[in-house]
Parts: sequence; structure tokens; C-alpha cells
Amino acid sequence: MPISIRTASIHELDVVVPLFDAYRSFYGRPSDPARARAFLAERFQHHESIIFLALDESGAVGFTQLYPVFSSVSCTRKYLLNDLFVVPAARRGGAGRALLVAAADFARAQGAASLSLSTGVANAAAQRLYESLGWTRDESFYEYNLVL
Repeated sequence: MPISIRTASIHELDVVVPLFDAYRSFYGRPSDPARARAFLAERFQHHESIIFLALDESGAVGFTQLYPVFSSVSCTRKYLLNDLFVVPAARRGGAGRALLVAAADFARAQGAASLSLSTGVANAAAQRLYESLGWTRDESFYEYNLVL
């Protein structure tokens, strides 16, 4: 099935919300479409992220969301590829790859220095996909989090 990628807009919340809610559920969060809608609407309204949709002839089958970040050390723009999700029925059909390529093309066009992402240690399928597209695992820095 041919996959097409397009940038989503606030007018497509009804398309993005089920994908975003399923993504959150994949990571162990309870389904909450109202919360997903409010979160995404705020990102769109404040121009805080870019969302790409993957579509096949059945409709939307996946998405990725990029957040702009900046490096003080290198004085450059970067993007955090925070979310990537493809519905189970469409996995291994090229949607994830197409979303990653679209994200990289977009970031390059914006003059960004890099993209970054995190994935689960056990998510070997995703790791293989990232590495097949030239992503490399950081061996120089540890990532730390402070829960607030």
C-alpha cells in the first residue's frame, strides 16, 4: 500500500486524537481522548510542535510529532522527535520509515543541526528502523530525568 505523508493542522484533531491516544496507551497510559485532544489543541494553538500524518488508502495510519529545541553550546536549532506511532495493522508497511524521512527532511529544510529521540530499551524493532536510517545511539552522554 502506498503511504503518503502530510503535515497535520488543528483542523485535523479528529484524525490525530485517536492515533495520539493509542500511542499513549502503547506506553501504558489509560485511554483519555479528551486529554489527548486538549493537549494536541494546545500544541497547535501555540505553534509548539509539528505533526506529520502517514496515510494509506484506508486513512491515517500513523503520526510523528516534533518539538523545537535549541543547543546553547552549538548555537543551533534541533528537533526532538518525541512521538512516533503506527497502528498495529499498518506496521512493517513503510509508514514509520516514511514519517522518519519526512521529519528529517523537514528539520533539514528548517536549518536544524539534528534530530533526537528516545525509545524503550526493549523496543528492538524501532531501534532497527532508526539505525537503518542512519540514527546512532548516543555513547557520549547519559540522559537524566527529574520527575516534578
